[in-house]
Amino acid sequence: MNAHASLAERQTDRRAEFDLAAETSRTEMTLPTPGELRHTLPLGPQLVERVHAQRQAVHDILQGRDDRLLVVVGPCSIHDPVSALEYAQRLAELAPKVSDRLLPVMRVYVEKPRTTVGWKGLAYDPDLDGSGDMARGLQLSRQLMRDIASLGLPVATELLQPMLAPYLDDLLAWVAIGARTTESQLHRELASGLDAAVGFKNATSGDVKVALDAMQAAAHPHQHFGLAGDGRPVMRETAGNPHTHVVLRGGHGGPNHDAGSVQACRQALKAAGLTPRLMVDCSHANACKDHRRQGEVLRDVLAQRLAGETSLMGLMLESYLEEGRQALEPATLRYGVSVTDACLGWEATEALLLEAAEQLRST
Repeated sequence: MNAHASLAERQTDRRAEFDLAAETSRTEMTLPTPGELRHTLPLGPQLVERVHAQRQAVHDILQGRDDRLLVVVGPCSIHDPVSALEYAQRLAELAPKVSDRLLPVMRVYVEKPRTTVGWKGLAYDPDLDGSGDMARGLQLSRQLMRDIASLGLPVATELLQPMLAPYLDDLLAWVAIGARTTESQLHRELASGLDAAVGFKNATSGDVKVALDAMQAAAHPHQHFGLAGDGRPVMRETAGNPHTHVVLRGGHGGPNHDAGSVQACRQALKAAGLTPRLMVDCSHANACKDHRRQGEVLRDVLAQRLAGETSLMGLMLESYLEEGRQALEPATLRYGVSVTDACLGWEATEALLLEAAEQLRST
């Protein structure tokens, strides 16, 4: 009896030690629910209608009802809402000059996937110092997207954490599922319930089949775990998303924006019973990780379009106010320069979009 009592006491003491260690090593922050944040930063009826029209414009391009080129353009990531909004204002001023041949959609990426560790984006660490004020990050992210959509620009982002989606998804016209998450069942389920169009990137290896599999999965109805507006976990039933496509971003083997790769992707889409419409990411492996080569990729896409490759419906550019990138040192940050991937500067971006529109007018 004493042996049993002694063993029970030791187990109790050990559990108490584990609980104490867990309590001292864990920090929690209460976040607003999606419903609370939407109430604080609501969309008025006019903006709701505008976002709906922006989504419809993207859908029309995907379905071939609109022959304009969809251009998802903007910073690699958002770290400074002030400079991001200045960029948006410049893009909004440019948009009417090219809108007959291009539909500009602004990249507003507030999450960043990391190969190992690093800064994870505005929504996670808005002060750029590891303090992780996610409540403020969510507020800043939604405010910025609302301001940009109000300028008349469709908003695009990459959805990385499914729990973050209900804070922002009512503002989105286009969504990327990244190369590292295209194969994820959670992200395919998430995409199946979005009203926005979704682009699935090919894998980092260059494999395109995972993106085709993702399109088929996202088009199918699903029942999955979700987060209600009041923060409760719920079972969510989705109808499936018919507005999906492939994004060719290159891979370990090199670029895949060339005519042969595009033709192979188009044929694979047809063989899978999917609409043969695809986008080219002008950055990443397609630019051989050199931001200055994005213009070369864009011109190659345009040449293919002009030669009759109608499956090419869009492209992506990483662009900011100033060219290049900088180390994330909050005390010495330069205004309008990326802290993640290097970007084209505004002047080069504007020239490329004007050039693209002019070339497409010749068809």
